[in-house]
Amino acid sequence: MTNMSEIRKKTEAELVELVNTTRETLRAERFKDKFSRKASVITGAKREIARALTLLSARRNNKDAQ
Repeated sequence: MTNMSEIRKKTEAELVELVNTTRETLRAERFKDKFSRKASVITGAKREIARALTLLSARRNNKDAQ
């Protein structure tokens, strides 16, 4: 899991790639056997996706305003 400070340093292309890979990780974790799933991985992936999407949205809205 990455910190918000690390996410802020990434470019838009890197953020999109981060969202895609994290979504794939989340999907793979969800479809595992019930007893081999890890709730912390799922929760962490959801947070990372939300952080990246929030930053992407803020950057795109800031570009539109200028």
